[in-house]
Amino acid sequence: MLAAVIFAVSITMPNLLLMALGFFMQRRMQVSDGFVETASNLVFNYCLPCLLFFSVIGSEAQIASQSVLLTAGTISTLLLFILAELYAKCFVPNVADKGVFVQGVFRSNMAIISLATVANAYGKTGLGIGAVYMGVITILYNVLAVITLSRTKKTTGGLMVQIKNIAITIAKNPLIIALVAAFIYKGLALPALPEFIQKTGSLLGAVALPLALICAGATLDMKSMLSPSGLSMQASLGRIVIAPLTAVLIGWLFALSPMQMGVLFLMVASPAAAASYVMAKAMGGNDVLAANILGFTTVFGMIGMAVGMAVLRMLGWA
Repeated sequence: MLAAVIFAVSITMPNLLLMALGFFMQRRMQVSDGFVETASNLVFNYCLPCLLFFSVIGSEAQIASQSVLLTAGTISTLLLFILAELYAKCFVPNVADKGVFVQGVFRSNMAIISLATVANAYGKTGLGIGAVYMGVITILYNVLAVITLSRTKKTTGGLMVQIKNIAITIAKNPLIIALVAAFIYKGLALPALPEFIQKTGSLLGAVALPLALICAGATLDMKSMLSPSGLSMQASLGRIVIAPLTAVLIGWLFALSPMQMGVLFLMVASPAAAASYVMAKAMGGNDVLAANILGFTTVFGMIGMAVGMAVLRMLGWA
């Protein structure tokens, strides 16, 4: 049991410490909002795409070989989405809250928290598997987000115009472009890139996760996080408790290998995605609720990931 606890702490503590550093620097006014915005843009547009691209092409993981894991992840996501929609229909009266609640439950922070934790747990091999998983499930996340948030979008173009606009946004997303390019590159079995390009990409990729975690810590709002409304607490419990349990159940039903089970758990169990706040605000949802869910799950979700991985390790499932 001690070994499992040490393992769980070792894979989550680096992320928490980097976030704590960002929060500490923000409190001491050593970072500004402008720095966080610029750094976040750097990570989103350049560093993280490089990390994902080179992780995919440098790994032995293939979409076909990960079909069982991807199927389990797809079912887990769809099941969480359906359950959250049913709950929102019955217990969330405000239209502006419904989509935000649903998104807070099913959409995890795969691009930053999950990938960083998977890399800590399973190294380069796990990172490659996680990158493939993220590339496929991210597309599903965005489609479901459009569906659940469309009821609050203020537009004269109707639902189809909304879907078209979001589809264009997705098509221009640097992370999606990098992942699609990596899948095509591997699928065509192209020769290795020149060493100087690989080195440059590796250096940029190495910056992505630490800088993103520091920026996330610098944007935490402790007052908002520690004073959540009843609805944000319900959504947070769905993200921190229900989502991981659902993933483990589906992974057990699909008889996933220990590494695949660990990757599935970490990809599903991470805090709410930062993009959920941005999309909720853009589509007319309750952005305050979205911020509360994001802040609360960012801290306590990491603890849940550590506990969950310790239990899975003790059971020999991860």
